[in-house]
Amino acid sequence: QVQLVESGGGLVQAGGSLRLSCAVSGDIGSINVMGWYRQAPGKHRELVAELTRGGTTNYVDSVKGRFTISRDNAKNTVYLQMNSLKLEDAGVYYCKAILAGLRNGKPSTFDYWGQGTQVTVSS
Repeated sequence: QVQLVESGGGLVQAGGSLRLSCAVSGDIGSINVMGWYRQAPGKHRELVAELTRGGTTNYVDSVKGRFTISRDNAKNTVYLQMNSLKLEDAGVYYCKAILAGLRNGKPSTFDYWGQGTQVTVSS
Protein backbone atom coordinates (compact mmCIF):
# COMPACT_ATOMS: atom_id res chain seq x y z
CA GLN A 1 0.00 0.00 0.00
CA VAL A 2 0.96 3.63 -0.43
CA GLN A 3 -0.31 6.87 0.97
CA LEU A 4 -0.50 9.97 -1.17
CA VAL A 5 -0.86 13.53 0.08
CA GLU A 6 -1.28 16.37 -2.40
CA SER A 7 -0.53 20.01 -1.75
CA GLY A 8 0.11 23.20 -3.64
CA GLY A 9 -3.31 23.99 -5.00
CA GLY A 10 -4.81 27.43 -4.77
CA LEU A 11 -6.14 30.42 -6.63
CA VAL A 12 -4.13 31.76 -9.55
CA GLN A 13 -4.83 34.17 -12.36
CA ALA A 14 -4.96 32.93 -15.90
CA GLY A 15 -1.45 32.86 -17.31
CA GLY A 16 0.04 32.18 -13.92
CA SER A 17 1.80 29.14 -12.50
CA LEU A 18 1.37 26.65 -9.71
CA ARG A 19 3.37 23.65 -8.58
CA LEU A 20 1.52 20.72 -7.11
CA SER A 21 3.25 18.22 -4.88
CA CYS A 22 2.35 14.64 -4.05
CA ALA A 23 4.14 13.18 -1.07
CA VAL A 24 4.35 9.41 -1.29
CA SER A 25 4.86 6.96 1.56
CA GLY A 26 4.52 3.23 1.97
CA ASP A 27 5.49 0.55 -0.53
CA ILE A 28 7.22 2.96 -2.90
CA GLY A 29 9.29 0.23 -4.51
CA SER A 30 6.17 -1.35 -6.01
CA ILE A 31 5.04 1.78 -7.84
CA ASN A 32 5.03 1.43 -11.60
CA VAL A 33 3.35 4.68 -12.57
CA MET A 34 2.59 7.99 -10.88
CA GLY A 35 -0.05 10.23 -12.36
CA TRP A 36 -1.89 13.47 -11.94
CA TYR A 37 -5.59 13.60 -12.74
CA ARG A 38 -8.09 16.40 -12.55
CA GLN A 39 -11.82 16.68 -12.23
CA ALA A 40 -13.79 19.78 -13.07
CA PRO A 41 -17.35 20.24 -11.79
CA GLY A 42 -19.77 18.11 -13.77
CA LYS A 43 -16.99 16.37 -15.68
CA HIS A 44 -15.27 13.04 -15.48
CA ARG A 45 -11.86 12.71 -13.89
CA GLU A 46 -9.22 12.85 -16.60
CA LEU A 47 -5.57 12.01 -16.83
CA VAL A 48 -3.37 15.09 -17.00
CA ALA A 49 0.12 13.64 -16.83
CA GLU A 50 1.86 10.44 -15.86
CA LEU A 51 5.39 9.31 -15.15
CA THR A 52 6.51 5.71 -15.33
CA ARG A 53 9.12 4.01 -13.19
CA GLY A 54 11.48 4.17 -16.18
CA GLY A 55 11.01 7.89 -16.57
CA THR A 56 8.63 7.98 -19.51
CA THR A 57 6.13 10.83 -19.39
CA ASN A 58 2.74 11.19 -20.99
CA TYR A 59 0.51 14.26 -21.12
CA VAL A 60 -2.99 15.01 -22.24
CA ASP A 61 -2.82 17.14 -25.37
CA SER A 62 -4.36 20.18 -23.71
CA VAL A 63 -1.43 20.60 -21.29
CA LYS A 64 1.50 19.66 -23.50
CA GLY A 65 4.14 22.34 -23.43
CA ARG A 66 2.65 23.94 -20.31
CA PHE A 67 2.73 21.24 -17.61
CA THR A 68 5.64 19.13 -16.46
CA ILE A 69 5.51 16.06 -14.25
CA SER A 70 8.65 15.18 -12.34
CA ARG A 71 9.79 13.36 -9.24
CA ASP A 72 12.33 13.77 -6.49
CA ASN A 73 13.28 10.30 -5.32
CA ALA A 74 15.13 11.61 -2.30
CA LYS A 75 11.98 13.35 -1.10
CA ASN A 76 9.55 10.66 -2.30
CA THR A 77 7.58 13.39 -3.98
CA VAL A 78 6.04 13.80 -7.41
CA TYR A 79 5.42 17.27 -8.78
CA LEU A 80 3.23 18.83 -11.40
CA GLN A 81 4.55 22.17 -12.58
CA MET A 82 1.73 24.05 -14.25
CA ASN A 83 2.55 27.12 -16.32
CA SER A 84 0.43 29.39 -18.49
CA LEU A 85 -2.68 28.26 -16.66
CA LYS A 86 -6.00 28.60 -18.41
CA LEU A 87 -9.52 28.84 -17.06
CA GLU A 88 -10.18 25.30 -18.27
CA ASP A 89 -7.34 23.96 -16.11
CA ALA A 90 -9.38 24.55 -12.98
CA GLY A 91 -10.56 21.60 -10.95
CA VAL A 92 -9.57 19.21 -8.22
CA TYR A 93 -6.22 17.63 -8.96
CA TYR A 94 -5.58 14.12 -7.72
CA CYS A 95 -2.37 12.17 -7.42
CA LYS A 96 -2.53 8.48 -8.34
CA ALA A 97 -0.10 5.62 -7.89
CA ILE A 98 -0.31 2.35 -9.77
CA LEU A 99 1.39 -0.51 -7.98
CA ALA A 100 2.33 -3.95 -9.19
CA GLY A 101 1.36 -6.88 -7.03
CA LEU A 102 -0.48 -10.19 -6.85
CA ARG A 103 -4.20 -10.71 -6.71
CA ASN A 104 -5.31 -14.29 -6.08
CA GLY A 105 -1.80 -15.37 -6.92
CA LYS A 106 -1.77 -13.65 -10.29
CA PRO A 107 0.09 -10.48 -11.30
CA SER A 108 -2.16 -7.48 -11.06
CA THR A 109 -2.14 -3.74 -10.51
CA PHE A 110 -3.51 -1.68 -7.67
CA ASP A 111 -4.55 1.96 -7.78
CA TYR A 112 -4.13 4.41 -4.93
CA TRP A 113 -5.42 7.98 -4.85
CA GLY A 114 -4.73 11.06 -2.83
CA GLN A 115 -7.43 13.27 -1.39
CA GLY A 116 -7.09 15.96 -4.05
CA THR A 117 -6.12 19.60 -4.10
CA GLN A 118 -8.21 22.40 -5.56
CA VAL A 119 -6.90 24.55 -8.38
CA THR A 120 -8.89 27.65 -9.21
CA VAL A 121 -8.01 29.82 -12.17
CA SER A 122 -9.44 33.33 -12.38
CA SER A 123 -9.71 35.58 -15.40
